Amino acid sequence: MPDLNQARDVAIAAANAASSVIMRYFQGEFDVELKADQTPVTVADRMAEDVIRETLLGSFPDHAIYGEERGMSHTDGTSAPDCTWLVDPIDGTKSFVKGYGMFSCQIALMRRGQLVLGVSTAPAMGEQAVAVEGRGAQLDGQTLSVSVVETIEEAAISTGNIGKLAASGRWPALGRIMAAAYTTRGYGDFYHYHRLASGQLDAVIESNLNILDIAALTVIVREAGGTVTDLAGEAVGMKTTSILAANPTLHAKLLAALNA
Repeated sequence: MPDLNQARDVAIAAANAASSVIMRYFQGEFDVELKADQTPVTVADRMAEDVIRETLLGSFPDHAIYGEERGMSHTDGTSAPDCTWLVDPIDGTKSFVKGYGMFSCQIALMRRGQLVLGVSTAPAMGEQAVAVEGRGAQLDGQTLSVSVVETIEEAAISTGNIGKLAASGRWPALGRIMAAAYTTRGYGDFYHYHRLASGQLDAVIESNLNILDIAALTVIVREAGGTVTDLAGEAVGMKTTSILAANPTLHAKLLAALNA
């Protein structure tokens, strides 16, 4: 098992190295391809993931890595490793392609099925959030704490991509929540999770995502005192496709409202 302080430092180094690669291409000229799921990918995505993999495996050669662009890799294909790194080199590639800074490099460590470390780096916006299980969360060195807002009527709620939610039976419930909320936002990607963990936003609701989008951010919000589940209240795991995140009291009220 790795020392989590060492793992944190290596993950930060990997994110910083990847960010340097990404920013060399940002707002420049590069080809854009469409993957099978019709999402874009660029040379920056692939090069950044390669740098992250090289950095992580340099310190932890026996760990597995599951990346957005290169898939799952492990030196021993016959056994399940205790530690798996979850990597999305550019979460928000569409924003990157369009030349605005709402994208981030996401790196998380899952140990024996539990998320224990997260690094979320947004190089174009100058933010880096880091969290280790049991040791709190920091944004650019400042300790993070979620808000204490306890009612929907007082809450600022942000939604990301909610296409699947809009087509589900929870859509009317979300409408009632948004109508009752103090204010609503649609920040998306890393940004509203950083704001949530900072206490500047009270809840996040999303439906169209995968574990690589949310793994690092889950640890960051949890370590800032928040509760993070899917929309049904289930724990975040490899098959998670939706998120409800807030402080514990508000989370419970939103969960009940969404599933009434």
